[in-house]
Amino acid sequence: MSGVSQRDNDYLASDSHQHHDDSVDEERKGLLSGEPLLPGPSKSKTHDFEFTTDRSWVKYLIFCAGAVFFGAAVYGTYLYDTRNDARERAKAMHFEGQTLRSNGTHDFKRTVLIVSIDGLRADYLDRGLTPHLLDISKQGLRAKFMRPIFPTLTFPNHWALMTGLYAESHGIVANNFWDAETDSEFHYNKEAICWEPHWWFGEPMWETAEKAGVINANLMWPGPPKTSSGAAPTYFVPWRDHVPLSEKLDQITSWIDLPLEHTSPLLTKPAIGPAPIPPLSTKRSATSTSSRKNLQDALVARNLTNIVDIVFVSDHGMTDTSHPELVYIDKLLGADGWAAVQHEDGWPSMGLHFRPGANVTHFLDVLTKAAGENEEKFEVHTPETMPERYHFAYSNRIAPVYVIPKMGYVLTTKKEGDVGLSKGVRATFPFFREPTLTCVSAVQNHGYDNADPSMYAMFVAHGPFSAVAKAIHQSRAANPVKRALLRPNKGWHSTADDTYVMDGFQNVEVYGLVMKLLGIQRWAAHTNGTSGFWDKYF
Repeated sequence: MSGVSQRDNDYLASDSHQHHDDSVDEERKGLLSGEPLLPGPSKSKTHDFEFTTDRSWVKYLIFCAGAVFFGAAVYGTYLYDTRNDARERAKAMHFEGQTLRSNGTHDFKRTVLIVSIDGLRADYLDRGLTPHLLDISKQGLRAKFMRPIFPTLTFPNHWALMTGLYAESHGIVANNFWDAETDSEFHYNKEAICWEPHWWFGEPMWETAEKAGVINANLMWPGPPKTSSGAAPTYFVPWRDHVPLSEKLDQITSWIDLPLEHTSPLLTKPAIGPAPIPPLSTKRSATSTSSRKNLQDALVARNLTNIVDIVFVSDHGMTDTSHPELVYIDKLLGADGWAAVQHEDGWPSMGLHFRPGANVTHFLDVLTKAAGENEEKFEVHTPETMPERYHFAYSNRIAPVYVIPKMGYVLTTKKEGDVGLSKGVRATFPFFREPTLTCVSAVQNHGYDNADPSMYAMFVAHGPFSAVAKAIHQSRAANPVKRALLRPNKGWHSTADDTYVMDGFQNVEVYGLVMKLLGIQRWAAHTNGTSGFWDKYF
Protein backbone atom coordinates (compact mmCIF):
# COMPACT_ATOMS: atom_id res chain seq x y z
CA MET A 1 0.00 0.00 0.00
CA SER A 2 1.24 3.35 -0.86
CA GLY A 3 2.38 5.82 1.75
CA VAL A 4 0.18 8.53 0.29
CA SER A 5 -3.48 8.39 0.91
CA GLN A 6 -6.19 9.16 -1.60
CA ARG A 7 -6.98 12.25 0.42
CA ASP A 8 -3.44 13.41 0.06
CA ASN A 9 -3.57 12.80 -3.68
CA ASP A 10 -6.71 14.84 -3.94
CA TYR A 11 -5.07 17.59 -1.94
CA LEU A 12 -1.95 17.59 -4.10
CA ALA A 13 -4.01 17.56 -7.26
CA SER A 14 -6.10 20.40 -5.98
CA ASP A 15 -3.03 22.33 -4.94
CA SER A 16 -1.38 21.77 -8.31
CA HIS A 17 -4.50 22.89 -10.10
CA GLN A 18 -4.74 25.99 -7.94
CA HIS A 19 -1.07 26.80 -8.56
CA HIS A 20 -1.61 26.42 -12.31
CA ASP A 21 -4.62 28.74 -12.23
CA ASP A 22 -2.65 31.29 -10.27
CA SER A 23 0.17 31.11 -12.81
CA VAL A 24 -2.21 31.60 -15.70
CA ASP A 25 -3.88 34.51 -13.96
CA GLU A 26 -0.50 36.03 -13.18
CA GLU A 27 0.65 35.61 -16.79
CA ARG A 28 -2.58 37.09 -18.13
CA LYS A 29 -2.23 39.96 -15.72
CA GLY A 30 1.35 40.54 -16.81
CA LEU A 31 0.45 40.48 -20.49
CA LEU A 32 -2.43 42.87 -19.99
CA SER A 33 -0.44 45.27 -17.84
CA GLY A 34 2.78 45.14 -19.85
CA GLU A 35 4.79 44.38 -16.71
CA PRO A 36 7.78 42.00 -17.02
CA LEU A 37 7.34 38.45 -15.85
CA LEU A 38 11.03 37.74 -15.43
CA PRO A 39 12.56 37.91 -12.01
CA GLY A 40 13.66 41.38 -11.04
CA PRO A 41 13.02 44.26 -8.74
CA SER A 42 9.65 44.66 -7.26
CA LYS A 43 7.05 46.86 -8.92
CA SER A 44 7.39 49.59 -6.37
CA LYS A 45 11.17 49.79 -6.74
CA THR A 46 10.91 50.07 -10.54
CA HIS A 47 8.51 52.98 -10.25
CA ASP A 48 10.85 54.73 -7.83
CA PHE A 49 13.74 54.40 -10.29
CA GLU A 50 11.68 55.71 -13.19
CA PHE A 51 10.40 58.62 -11.15
CA THR A 52 13.95 59.57 -10.17
CA THR A 53 15.12 59.37 -13.79
CA ASP A 54 12.22 61.50 -14.98
CA ARG A 55 13.05 64.16 -12.42
CA SER A 56 16.69 64.24 -13.63
CA TRP A 57 15.61 64.79 -17.23
CA VAL A 58 13.22 67.55 -16.21
CA LYS A 59 15.97 69.32 -14.32
CA TYR A 60 18.30 68.96 -17.31
CA LEU A 61 15.73 70.35 -19.71
CA ILE A 62 14.96 73.25 -17.39
CA PHE A 63 18.68 73.99 -17.15
CA CYS A 64 19.13 73.89 -20.94
CA ALA A 65 16.10 76.10 -21.51
CA GLY A 66 17.44 78.59 -19.01
CA ALA A 67 20.87 78.60 -20.61
CA VAL A 68 19.38 79.14 -24.04
CA PHE A 69 17.15 81.92 -22.77
CA PHE A 70 20.07 83.59 -20.99
CA GLY A 71 22.30 83.27 -24.08
CA ALA A 72 19.57 84.66 -26.30
CA ALA A 73 19.08 87.59 -23.95
CA VAL A 74 22.82 88.35 -23.87
CA TYR A 75 23.12 87.95 -27.66
CA GLY A 76 20.04 90.08 -28.25
CA THR A 77 21.49 92.81 -26.09
CA TYR A 78 24.76 92.56 -28.00
CA LEU A 79 22.96 92.79 -31.35
CA TYR A 80 20.90 95.73 -30.19
CA ASP A 81 23.95 97.56 -28.88
CA THR A 82 25.98 96.77 -32.02
CA ARG A 83 23.26 97.83 -34.44
CA ASN A 84 22.36 100.86 -32.32
CA ASP A 85 26.00 101.93 -32.15
CA ALA A 86 26.32 101.55 -35.91
CA ARG A 87 23.15 103.56 -36.49
CA GLU A 88 24.33 106.29 -34.13
CA ARG A 89 27.68 106.43 -35.94
CA ALA A 90 25.84 106.71 -39.24
CA LYS A 91 23.63 109.51 -37.93
CA ALA A 92 26.62 111.35 -36.50
CA MET A 93 28.51 111.21 -39.79
CA HIS A 94 25.59 112.04 -42.10
CA PHE A 95 24.67 115.62 -42.92
CA GLU A 96 22.80 117.31 -45.75
CA GLY A 97 24.47 119.32 -48.45
CA GLN A 98 23.51 122.77 -47.14
CA THR A 99 24.23 121.95 -43.49
CA LEU A 100 27.43 123.47 -42.14
CA ARG A 101 30.12 121.36 -40.54
CA SER A 102 33.34 122.62 -39.01
CA ASN A 103 36.79 121.24 -39.68
CA GLY A 104 37.95 122.80 -36.43
CA THR A 105 38.73 126.26 -37.77
CA HIS A 106 36.18 126.98 -40.52
CA ASP A 107 32.65 125.99 -41.50
CA PHE A 108 32.04 124.09 -44.73
CA LYS A 109 29.07 122.84 -46.66
CA ARG A 110 29.11 119.22 -47.72
CA THR A 111 31.31 119.02 -50.81
CA VAL A 112 31.49 116.43 -53.58
CA LEU A 113 34.61 116.04 -55.70
CA ILE A 114 34.37 113.82 -58.81
CA VAL A 115 37.75 112.79 -60.23
CA SER A 116 38.01 110.85 -63.50
CA ILE A 117 41.02 108.76 -64.47
CA ASP A 118 40.92 108.01 -68.17
CA GLY A 119 41.12 104.31 -69.06
CA LEU A 120 41.71 102.91 -65.56
CA ARG A 121 40.33 99.39 -65.76
CA ALA A 122 38.49 98.05 -62.73
CA ASP A 123 40.80 95.12 -62.05
CA TYR A 124 43.92 97.32 -62.09
CA LEU A 125 43.17 98.08 -58.44
CA ASP A 126 43.96 94.48 -57.49
CA ARG A 127 47.10 94.12 -59.60
CA GLY A 128 49.47 96.39 -57.74
CA LEU A 129 49.34 99.14 -60.35
CA THR A 130 47.55 101.76 -58.24
CA PRO A 131 48.72 101.33 -54.62
CA HIS A 132 47.67 104.80 -53.47
CA LEU A 133 44.20 104.52 -54.95
CA LEU A 134 43.84 101.02 -53.51
CA ASP A 135 44.76 102.38 -50.08
CA ILE A 136 42.09 105.09 -50.41
CA SER A 137 39.55 102.43 -51.38
CA LYS A 138 40.39 100.44 -48.25
CA GLN A 139 39.76 103.50 -46.11
CA GLY A 140 36.52 104.19 -47.99
CA LEU A 141 34.74 101.80 -50.33
CA ARG A 142 34.87 100.62 -53.91
CA ALA A 143 32.80 98.74 -56.45
CA LYS A 144 33.74 95.46 -58.08
CA PHE A 145 33.39 97.39 -61.33
CA MET A 146 31.43 100.17 -62.98
CA ARG A 147 29.97 99.29 -66.37
CA PRO A 148 30.51 102.04 -68.96
CA ILE A 149 27.94 102.81 -71.61
CA PHE A 150 28.38 101.64 -75.19
CA PRO A 151 30.45 102.65 -77.05
CA THR A 152 33.20 102.44 -74.44
CA LEU A 153 34.87 105.66 -75.53
CA THR A 154 36.07 108.72 -73.60
CA PHE A 155 33.62 111.45 -74.58
CA PRO A 156 30.42 109.35 -74.59
CA ASN A 157 31.22 108.01 -71.13
CA HIS A 158 32.36 111.26 -69.54
CA TRP A 159 29.08 112.82 -70.62
CA ALA A 160 27.18 109.76 -69.33
CA LEU A 161 28.80 110.26 -65.92
CA MET A 162 27.77 113.92 -65.96
CA THR A 163 24.18 113.43 -67.13
CA GLY A 164 23.19 109.88 -66.15
CA LEU A 165 22.19 109.19 -69.78
CA TYR A 166 23.07 106.58 -72.39
CA ALA A 167 24.67 107.74 -75.64
CA GLU A 168 21.40 107.41 -77.55
CA SER A 169 19.93 109.94 -75.09
CA HIS A 170 22.78 112.41 -74.54
CA GLY A 171 23.82 112.59 -78.19
CA ILE A 172 27.58 111.98 -77.97
CA VAL A 173 27.55 108.66 -79.84
CA ALA A 174 31.33 108.48 -80.44
CA ASN A 175 34.47 110.55 -80.10
CA ASN A 176 34.00 111.49 -83.75
CA PHE A 177 30.74 111.15 -85.65
CA TRP A 178 28.66 112.70 -88.42
CA ASP A 179 25.23 114.24 -87.78
CA ALA A 180 22.99 113.87 -90.82
CA GLU A 181 20.44 116.41 -89.54
CA THR A 182 22.95 119.26 -89.42
CA ASP A 183 25.29 117.81 -92.07
CA SER A 184 28.20 118.41 -89.74
CA GLU A 185 30.81 116.32 -87.98
CA PHE A 186 31.70 116.21 -84.28
CA HIS A 187 35.42 116.07 -83.47
CA TYR A 188 36.33 115.66 -79.81
CA ASN A 189 39.70 117.37 -80.25
CA LYS A 190 38.48 120.43 -82.15
CA GLU A 191 37.27 122.99 -79.62
CA ALA A 192 35.53 125.24 -82.15
CA ILE A 193 33.28 122.30 -83.02
CA CYS A 194 32.91 120.21 -79.88
CA TRP A 195 32.15 123.20 -77.62
CA GLU A 196 29.02 124.01 -79.59
CA PRO A 197 26.17 123.33 -77.11
CA HIS A 198 23.82 121.80 -79.70
CA TRP A 199 25.87 118.60 -79.68
CA TRP A 200 25.33 117.95 -75.99
CA PHE A 201 21.92 116.73 -74.82
CA GLY A 202 20.85 116.15 -71.25
CA GLU A 203 21.44 118.10 -68.07
CA PRO A 204 24.91 117.78 -66.52
CA MET A 205 25.14 117.65 -62.75
CA TRP A 206 26.70 121.11 -62.60
CA GLU A 207 23.63 122.56 -64.37
CA THR A 208 21.36 120.85 -61.82
CA ALA A 209 23.53 122.29 -59.06
CA GLU A 210 23.13 125.77 -60.54
CA LYS A 211 19.33 125.34 -60.58
CA ALA A 212 19.47 124.36 -56.89
CA GLY A 213 21.66 127.34 -56.01
CA VAL A 214 24.73 125.19 -55.35
CA ILE A 215 28.10 126.63 -56.32
CA ASN A 216 30.06 124.31 -58.62
CA ALA A 217 33.32 124.11 -60.52
CA ASN A 218 34.43 122.26 -63.65
CA LEU A 219 38.11 121.59 -64.20
CA MET A 220 38.62 120.35 -67.78
CA TRP A 221 35.77 117.81 -67.74
CA PRO A 222 34.78 116.91 -71.34
CA GLY A 223 31.73 118.93 -72.26
CA PRO A 224 30.67 122.40 -73.40
CA PRO A 225 31.29 125.63 -71.48
CA LYS A 226 27.53 126.21 -71.74
CA THR A 227 24.58 123.94 -72.41
CA SER A 228 21.79 124.62 -74.89
CA SER A 229 19.76 126.15 -72.06
CA GLY A 230 22.53 128.70 -71.45
CA ALA A 231 23.62 127.17 -68.13
CA ALA A 232 27.31 127.30 -67.25
CA PRO A 233 29.40 126.15 -64.28
CA THR A 234 30.08 128.70 -61.55
CA TYR A 235 33.80 128.19 -62.12
CA PHE A 236 35.15 126.74 -65.35
CA VAL A 237 38.63 125.88 -66.58
CA PRO A 238 38.59 124.55 -70.17
CA TRP A 239 40.46 121.46 -71.24
CA ARG A 240 44.10 121.88 -72.20
CA ASP A 241 46.59 119.20 -73.12
CA HIS A 242 49.78 118.48 -71.19
CA VAL A 243 48.73 120.21 -67.96
CA PRO A 244 50.88 119.14 -64.98
CA LEU A 245 48.95 117.28 -62.31
CA SER A 246 50.39 119.60 -59.68
CA GLU A 247 48.69 122.53 -61.44
CA LYS A 248 45.35 120.69 -61.40
CA LEU A 249 45.76 119.92 -57.71
CA ASP A 250 46.54 123.56 -56.92
CA GLN A 251 43.39 124.65 -58.77
CA ILE A 252 41.17 122.24 -56.83
CA THR A 253 42.57 123.16 -53.43
CA SER A 254 42.24 126.86 -54.26
CA TRP A 255 38.51 126.30 -54.90
CA ILE A 256 38.16 124.36 -51.65
CA ASP A 257 39.95 127.13 -49.73
CA LEU A 258 37.60 129.88 -50.94
CA PRO A 259 35.50 131.71 -48.31
CA LEU A 260 32.28 129.91 -47.39
CA GLU A 261 30.03 132.09 -49.56
CA HIS A 262 32.18 131.25 -52.61
CA THR A 263 33.11 127.66 -51.83
CA SER A 264 32.06 125.09 -54.44
CA PRO A 265 30.23 122.03 -53.05
CA LEU A 266 30.56 120.32 -56.45
CA LEU A 267 33.87 119.95 -58.25
CA THR A 268 34.52 117.84 -61.34
CA LYS A 269 37.94 116.97 -62.66
CA PRO A 270 39.35 114.50 -65.20
CA ALA A 271 42.85 113.08 -65.02
CA ILE A 272 45.54 112.40 -67.58
CA GLY A 273 45.37 109.61 -70.08
CA PRO A 274 45.03 105.86 -69.91
CA ALA A 275 46.59 103.68 -67.29
CA PRO A 276 48.71 100.67 -68.29
CA ILE A 277 47.61 97.22 -69.27
CA PRO A 278 48.11 94.64 -66.50
CA PRO A 279 50.30 93.07 -65.32
CA LEU A 280 52.60 95.89 -66.45
CA SER A 281 53.12 99.37 -65.05
CA THR A 282 54.27 102.78 -66.29
CA LYS A 283 55.65 105.99 -64.93
CA ARG A 284 52.47 107.71 -66.11
CA SER A 285 50.35 105.38 -63.97
CA ALA A 286 52.56 105.95 -60.95
CA THR A 287 52.37 109.71 -61.44
CA SER A 288 48.61 109.66 -61.95
CA THR A 289 47.80 107.52 -58.92
CA SER A 290 50.34 109.40 -56.81
CA SER A 291 48.43 112.59 -57.60
CA ARG A 292 45.30 110.94 -56.13
CA LYS A 293 47.25 110.40 -52.93
CA ASN A 294 48.37 114.04 -52.97
CA LEU A 295 44.75 115.12 -53.36
CA GLN A 296 43.67 112.89 -50.49
CA ASP A 297 46.56 114.15 -48.37
CA ALA A 298 45.44 117.73 -49.06
CA LEU A 299 42.00 116.91 -47.67
CA VAL A 300 43.50 115.18 -44.63
CA ALA A 301 45.75 118.17 -43.95
CA ARG A 302 42.66 120.42 -43.94
CA ASN A 303 40.70 117.98 -41.73
CA LEU A 304 38.05 117.69 -44.44
CA THR A 305 37.70 113.92 -44.79
CA ASN A 306 34.36 113.97 -42.93
CA ILE A 307 33.14 116.92 -45.01
CA VAL A 308 34.32 116.25 -48.58
CA ASP A 309 33.15 113.19 -50.50
CA ILE A 310 35.78 112.36 -53.08
CA VAL A 311 34.64 109.95 -55.80
CA PHE A 312 37.21 108.46 -58.19
CA VAL A 313 35.82 107.06 -61.42
CA SER A 314 37.13 106.05 -64.81
CA ASP A 315 35.39 106.31 -68.15
CA HIS A 316 36.20 102.82 -69.45
CA GLY A 317 38.75 100.03 -69.31
CA MET A 318 41.47 99.06 -71.79
CA THR A 319 42.58 96.00 -73.72
CA ASP A 320 45.83 95.07 -75.42
CA THR A 321 45.69 95.52 -79.21
CA SER A 322 49.39 95.07 -79.85
CA HIS A 323 48.76 92.09 -82.13
CA PRO A 324 45.17 92.21 -83.31
CA GLU A 325 43.69 90.45 -86.31
CA LEU A 326 42.66 93.01 -88.91
CA VAL A 327 39.27 92.88 -90.61
CA TYR A 328 39.23 94.78 -93.93
CA ILE A 329 35.77 96.27 -94.37
CA ASP A 330 36.54 97.62 -97.85
CA LYS A 331 37.47 94.11 -98.96
CA LEU A 332 34.17 92.74 -97.63
CA LEU A 333 32.10 95.48 -99.29
CA GLY A 334 34.03 95.49 -102.56
CA ALA A 335 35.28 98.55 -104.36
CA ASP A 336 31.80 99.79 -105.25
CA GLY A 337 30.50 99.25 -101.75
CA TRP A 338 33.34 101.11 -100.06
CA ALA A 339 33.06 103.96 -102.59
CA ALA A 340 29.40 104.26 -101.60
CA VAL A 341 30.36 105.04 -97.97
CA GLN A 342 30.06 108.78 -97.37
CA HIS A 343 31.01 109.01 -93.68
CA GLU A 344 32.64 106.64 -91.23
CA ASP A 345 32.02 107.03 -87.48
CA GLY A 346 33.76 105.81 -84.41
CA TRP A 347 36.67 103.63 -83.46
CA PRO A 348 37.20 100.69 -83.14
CA SER A 349 33.62 100.17 -84.38
CA MET A 350 32.58 101.51 -87.79
CA GLY A 351 29.35 103.42 -88.25
CA LEU A 352 28.72 103.58 -91.97
CA HIS A 353 26.71 106.36 -93.62
CA PHE A 354 26.11 105.63 -97.31
CA ARG A 355 25.77 108.19 -100.06
CA PRO A 356 22.29 109.16 -101.27
CA GLY A 357 21.06 106.69 -103.86
CA ALA A 358 23.34 103.87 -102.68
CA ASN A 359 21.82 100.38 -102.40
CA VAL A 360 22.12 100.24 -98.62
CA THR A 361 20.02 97.07 -98.37
CA HIS A 362 22.41 95.19 -100.66
CA PHE A 363 25.55 96.33 -98.82
CA LEU A 364 23.93 95.52 -95.48
CA ASP A 365 23.19 92.00 -96.73
CA VAL A 366 26.80 91.61 -97.83
CA LEU A 367 28.13 92.64 -94.41
CA THR A 368 25.54 90.57 -92.53
CA LYS A 369 26.48 87.45 -94.50
CA ALA A 370 30.16 88.08 -93.82
CA ALA A 371 29.44 88.51 -90.11
CA GLY A 372 27.56 85.21 -90.08
CA GLU A 373 30.60 83.50 -91.56
CA ASN A 374 32.94 85.23 -89.05
CA GLU A 375 30.93 85.30 -85.83
CA GLU A 376 34.08 85.33 -83.71
CA LYS A 377 35.37 88.47 -85.45
CA PHE A 378 32.59 91.04 -85.71
CA GLU A 379 28.85 91.66 -85.78
CA VAL A 380 26.71 93.93 -87.92
CA HIS A 381 23.64 95.85 -86.74
CA THR A 382 21.18 98.50 -87.74
CA PRO A 383 19.39 100.63 -85.13
CA GLU A 384 16.50 98.16 -85.43
CA THR A 385 18.65 95.08 -84.71
CA MET A 386 21.03 96.65 -82.19
CA PRO A 387 21.16 94.59 -78.94
CA GLU A 388 18.93 96.23 -76.35
CA ARG A 389 21.64 96.07 -73.69
CA TYR A 390 23.72 98.57 -75.70
CA HIS A 391 21.01 101.25 -75.40
CA PHE A 392 22.33 102.45 -78.72
CA ALA A 393 19.48 102.68 -81.21
CA TYR A 394 17.17 105.65 -80.66
CA SER A 395 19.21 108.51 -82.05
CA ASN A 396 19.44 109.90 -85.58
CA ARG A 397 23.15 110.35 -85.00
CA ILE A 398 23.73 106.57 -84.89
CA ALA A 399 24.82 105.36 -88.32
CA PRO A 400 22.30 103.24 -90.25
CA VAL A 401 24.83 100.37 -90.45
CA TYR A 402 27.07 99.67 -87.48
CA VAL A 403 29.93 97.15 -87.53
CA ILE A 404 31.20 96.16 -84.07
CA PRO A 405 34.44 94.17 -83.71
CA LYS A 406 34.88 91.40 -81.17
CA MET A 407 37.73 91.52 -78.67
CA GLY A 408 41.07 90.90 -80.37
CA TYR A 409 39.94 92.21 -83.76
CA VAL A 410 40.25 95.63 -85.39
CA LEU A 411 38.23 97.02 -88.29
CA THR A 412 40.23 98.79 -90.97
CA THR A 413 40.76 99.20 -94.72
CA LYS A 414 43.54 98.19 -97.05
CA LYS A 415 44.57 101.84 -97.34
CA GLU A 416 44.64 102.44 -93.60
CA GLY A 417 46.10 99.08 -92.59
CA ASP A 418 47.15 99.02 -88.94
CA VAL A 419 47.82 102.77 -88.92
CA GLY A 420 44.45 103.21 -87.23
CA LEU A 421 45.88 101.51 -84.17
CA SER A 422 47.61 104.80 -83.43
CA LYS A 423 44.20 105.96 -82.22
CA GLY A 424 44.97 103.82 -79.22
CA VAL A 425 47.68 104.44 -76.64
CA ARG A 426 51.18 103.11 -77.12
CA ALA A 427 53.29 102.76 -74.02
CA THR A 428 56.53 101.08 -73.00
CA PHE A 429 56.32 98.87 -69.93
CA PRO A 430 58.95 97.28 -67.71
CA PHE A 431 58.45 93.54 -68.00
CA PHE A 432 60.18 91.33 -65.43
CA ARG A 433 61.60 88.15 -66.90
CA GLU A 434 64.23 86.29 -64.94
CA PRO A 435 67.05 87.04 -64.78
CA THR A 436 66.83 90.32 -66.72
CA LEU A 437 64.51 93.32 -66.96
CA THR A 438 63.17 93.76 -70.48
CA CYS A 439 61.02 96.52 -71.98
CA VAL A 440 58.08 95.70 -74.21
CA SER A 441 55.75 97.93 -76.19
CA ALA A 442 51.99 97.52 -76.04
CA VAL A 443 49.11 99.29 -77.72
CA GLN A 444 45.92 99.62 -75.71
CA ASN A 445 42.48 100.40 -77.02
CA HIS A 446 38.88 100.63 -75.94
CA GLY A 447 35.48 101.04 -77.56
CA TYR A 448 34.54 97.35 -77.45
CA ASP A 449 31.53 95.58 -75.90
CA ASN A 450 30.74 97.25 -72.56
CA ALA A 451 29.90 93.84 -71.05
CA ASP A 452 33.47 92.61 -71.49
CA PRO A 453 35.41 92.81 -68.18
CA SER A 454 38.39 94.45 -69.90
CA MET A 455 36.14 97.44 -70.63
CA TYR A 456 34.92 97.78 -67.02
CA ALA A 457 35.65 101.10 -65.32
CA MET A 458 36.44 101.57 -61.64
CA PHE A 459 34.65 103.36 -58.77
CA VAL A 460 36.22 104.39 -55.44
CA ALA A 461 34.67 106.68 -52.82
CA HIS A 462 35.99 108.19 -49.61
CA GLY A 463 34.40 110.60 -47.16
CA PRO A 464 31.08 110.92 -45.31
CA PHE A 465 29.23 108.76 -47.85
CA SER A 466 31.57 105.79 -47.52
CA ALA A 467 31.66 106.11 -43.72
CA VAL A 468 27.86 106.22 -43.43
CA ALA A 469 27.38 103.41 -45.96
CA LYS A 470 29.77 101.15 -44.06
CA ALA A 471 28.14 101.96 -40.72
CA ILE A 472 24.72 101.10 -42.14
CA HIS A 473 26.14 97.91 -43.60
CA GLN A 474 27.53 96.96 -40.20
CA SER A 475 24.16 97.55 -38.55
CA ARG A 476 22.43 95.33 -41.08
CA ALA A 477 25.14 92.70 -40.86
CA ALA A 478 24.84 92.37 -37.08
CA ASN A 479 22.38 89.45 -37.23
CA PRO A 480 24.06 86.41 -38.85
CA VAL A 481 20.76 84.54 -39.12
CA LYS A 482 19.18 87.30 -41.18
CA ARG A 483 22.39 87.67 -43.10
CA ALA A 484 22.34 83.97 -44.00
CA LEU A 485 18.63 83.58 -44.69
CA LEU A 486 17.42 86.98 -45.90
CA ARG A 487 20.69 88.34 -47.32
CA PRO A 488 19.99 91.94 -46.24
CA ASN A 489 23.54 92.92 -47.23
CA LYS A 490 23.50 91.44 -50.71
CA GLY A 491 25.76 93.61 -52.84
CA TRP A 492 28.54 93.92 -50.32
CA HIS A 493 31.50 91.83 -49.29
CA SER A 494 34.50 92.53 -47.13
CA THR A 495 38.04 92.02 -48.38
CA ALA A 496 39.61 93.14 -45.11
CA ASP A 497 38.55 94.12 -41.61
CA ASP A 498 37.17 97.46 -42.75
CA THR A 499 37.18 97.28 -46.55
CA TYR A 500 33.87 97.09 -48.35
CA VAL A 501 33.21 96.35 -52.00
CA MET A 502 29.91 97.07 -53.71
CA ASP A 503 28.47 94.98 -56.49
CA GLY A 504 29.13 96.32 -59.96
CA PHE A 505 26.74 98.91 -61.38
CA GLN A 506 26.32 101.02 -64.53
CA ASN A 507 27.91 104.45 -64.67
CA VAL A 508 24.62 106.25 -65.38
CA GLU A 509 23.92 105.83 -61.64
CA VAL A 510 26.65 108.30 -60.61
CA TYR A 511 24.51 111.37 -61.38
CA GLY A 512 21.91 110.15 -58.86
CA LEU A 513 24.58 109.62 -56.21
CA VAL A 514 25.83 113.20 -56.51
CA MET A 515 22.27 114.55 -56.32
CA LYS A 516 21.72 112.59 -53.11
CA LEU A 517 25.04 113.61 -51.56
CA LEU A 518 24.30 117.29 -52.21
CA GLY A 519 20.70 116.92 -51.03
CA ILE A 520 19.26 118.36 -54.26
CA GLN A 521 17.26 115.37 -55.51
CA ARG A 522 14.12 117.45 -56.06
CA TRP A 523 15.96 119.48 -58.71
CA ALA A 524 17.37 116.39 -60.43
CA ALA A 525 16.73 115.78 -64.12
CA HIS A 526 15.29 112.59 -65.56
CA THR A 527 18.03 110.09 -66.33
CA ASN A 528 18.58 106.51 -67.43
CA GLY A 529 19.66 105.64 -63.89
CA THR A 530 17.64 103.43 -61.55
CA SER A 531 15.20 105.24 -59.28
CA GLY A 532 16.15 104.73 -55.64
CA PHE A 533 19.35 102.89 -56.55
CA TRP A 534 21.39 104.56 -53.79
CA ASP A 535 18.74 104.47 -51.03
CA LYS A 536 20.10 101.26 -49.49
CA TYR A 537 23.47 102.93 -48.96
CA PHE A 538 22.09 105.84 -46.95
